Parts: sequence; structure tokens; C-alpha cells
Amino acid sequence: MASICMHLLLTITIIVTLFAFGSSNPNFQNGPQNWKFEFNYTNGPFRRPKPVHNSRRIIVGGSDNWRFGFNYTEWARTNAPFFFNDTLVFKFDPPSDTNIHPHSVYLFPSLWSFLRCDLRWAKRVANTSQGEGEGFEFVLNKWKPYYFACGESNGFHCQSGMKFFVMPSFRWY
Repeated sequence: MASICMHLLLTITIIVTLFAFGSSNPNFQNGPQNWKFEFNYTNGPFRRPKPVHNSRRIIVGGSDNWRFGFNYTEWARTNAPFFFNDTLVFKFDPPSDTNIHPHSVYLFPSLWSFLRCDLRWAKRVANTSQGEGEGFEFVLNKWKPYYFACGESNGFHCQSGMKFFVMPSFRWY
């Protein structure tokens, strides 16, 4: 008699559990191939989901664009994270009679040269006229730190804070 009661209690527990699980997961009725636990990647010991390849187009400085006197370190911090294949857009006015302090975009090879604003090994990726209109676009296409700065006025713009760095990462969602 005790065996029958235990068997009946176990059966009821299993039925209630399946009912609770089925009602909480809308994909349960579609079969195990659709259950999507989302946390348990058991197909391999170190398997991760594939990265998503969506990319963003981000205007450096937002509505302030690429200009002198703006805190780009803070801008980069508040707009992070940056992802692989995101496009940074540098918008700035070309040299003219009214714009006697034009801007450019340099890419530094190392943190040390970035911190010191040492332009000797930096690569100019946009000259003073490439930021007009839709702006100069730079794609973050490698997994590495990118150190950007304005190189005009012999590095004075860089030394005054017109610089920032980003480290793109992969999207996993």
C-alpha cells in the first residue's frame, strides 16, 4: 500500500512539474529542438554563441561633432561599449576664412604615444578637409585598442583633450 502511495505521489509530482514547465515555456509544445534554455550550451565543452554582425554608425562627439574644447574621454566612456565593425564618424569643418583652427584625425600605434600625444609614429587617417558633409568614417574592424586624436597645431589639440580611445568587442546577443 505504501508503495502504491509513493508511486502515485511521484506520478502526480512529475505531471505537475511538466505542466508548470510547459506553461512557463511557450516553445515547450513545439518539441525539444525549440526549448532554448539560453544558458546551457551543452553541445561542446567550450562552445559559445556565434557573434552577431550588426554594426552601428556612431558620430564622434554626438551633436557636438569633432571639435576643440570637448571631453572625448568622457564621451567614449558614456558611449561604450563599442563593437567590432561599428563605424565612427568624425564630422568637422574644413579650413576656411572663418575656421582658422581646422581638425584632423590621427591614429596612434600605442598607449604610450597616445598618452604623450607623440605624433612621430601616429598615422593621419583623415586630413583637415575630410570631415565636412557626411564626415570621415572609420570602421573598427580589428580586435585591438584604437587611439584617436586631433594632430593639428603640432599636437596642441591632442594635449588639450581632443583625444580618446576605444576597444571594440564582439556582440554575443
